[in-house]
Amino acid sequence: MKFADLGLSDELLQSVLDAGYDEPTPIQAQAIPAVLMMKDIIGIAQTGTGKTAGFVLPMIDILAHGRRRALMPRSLILEPTRELAAQVAENFEKYGKNHDLKMALLIGGVQMGDQVKALSEGVDVLIATPGRLMDLFERGKILLTGCEMLVIDEADRMLDMGFIPDIETICSRLPTTRQTLLFSATMPPPIKKLADKFLSNPKSIEVARPAATNTNIAQFKVRCTSRQKREVLRQLLRTDNVTTAIVFANRKTTVRELAKSLQRHGFAAGEIHGDMDQSARNAELQKFKDGDISILCASDVAARGLDVKGVSHVFNFDTPWHPDDYVHRIGRTGRGGATGRAFTLVASEDAEAIDNVEKLQGTKIPEFKLEIAEKVERKPREAKPERSEEEPKRESRRERPAREERKPRTEREPRAEARPERAPRREQHSYRDHSEPPSKPGEWNGPIPEFLAVSAL
Repeated sequence: MKFADLGLSDELLQSVLDAGYDEPTPIQAQAIPAVLMMKDIIGIAQTGTGKTAGFVLPMIDILAHGRRRALMPRSLILEPTRELAAQVAENFEKYGKNHDLKMALLIGGVQMGDQVKALSEGVDVLIATPGRLMDLFERGKILLTGCEMLVIDEADRMLDMGFIPDIETICSRLPTTRQTLLFSATMPPPIKKLADKFLSNPKSIEVARPAATNTNIAQFKVRCTSRQKREVLRQLLRTDNVTTAIVFANRKTTVRELAKSLQRHGFAAGEIHGDMDQSARNAELQKFKDGDISILCASDVAARGLDVKGVSHVFNFDTPWHPDDYVHRIGRTGRGGATGRAFTLVASEDAEAIDNVEKLQGTKIPEFKLEIAEKVERKPREAKPERSEEEPKRESRRERPAREERKPRTEREPRAEARPERAPRREQHSYRDHSEPPSKPGEWNGPIPEFLAVSAL
């Protein structure tokens, strides 16, 4: 099947061919015709299968007819992270170059003024993260009553990040006659409940069973202790023919420390995590794409949707706490039909997490044997033999001279002059004049004004 068989316009087909694509992936082949028929969609597919183009391409053709209005976007795409939102925006720019469509990107970490200005001029496609969208909506800077299409991408990640209440609020503000598309790599029960509530007779498209991993990715687990993890990682990076790699860790502090450690050992490593502002994240990603750095240490903020070509390896420095995140992490390699390798370092505290991952996949991850150079332990010092009572004590190296005995203090002589005796304190006088007798009860006892002494006669 070719893209020309899916019912797309000639202008859009030309953009797809210019981008180097001719045949659609399974999720695209099933989703594009259904979206063009204005049906609601639930799309379940593993990462790296082209879910993004599955909704971007038909949206461009649908939105080509109509006009935009100020503060009222015609379509809305919700993404869990800034990086994924930026990637969807790049897809619209690439495939929509032959169409007169205006797009706005609403993400946190950047100034709000430019975003509000773009909305006031009118947009066809609004790509947003739920937090920034709700912020602008509560300020009255955006109206959702004219939205004809809603796309909820990476819905299970939205669930993990706590965005489901915001999504429910947003859906309740949209017109009931809209078209809704929901895409995800996994389908946990809360997402199924959300789909039942806000989608109308949706068509389910499933090109892989939930939580399935790419068969082009060779997966391994390496058992080691927590202290050996860094050494094991460096050994794998040196010996497994690594060209570019992403190293995932569960904590942001671990990401920072790991990047610095790899740099000290001569690796071209960078970092990306949630504590970095948007400009710093973009700069690190661009370095990784340009080849300035070959290893990117990342938290799960980068685990979804980032399409970096040529990633040969993925390393899980920590086993992810959520089994679904494992699928998305290793999905950064083996994209677009290429092969990849994924290694997970498993310490004793990761045993439960790796068991949950294997239960989700339904298969055991093969163990990779690696000879780990054990550090030579220092021999404990021999205990000193106890002294016998007959053995004389060791003389001090330097005998200190005995201190001179201080002379006894002489008693102080009494002072010749005795202190003069203090005069007795004066008795405190009351301010009352005792020369006048006290006044009788009921009589005036205050000062008498002079004019009362003058007779009027």
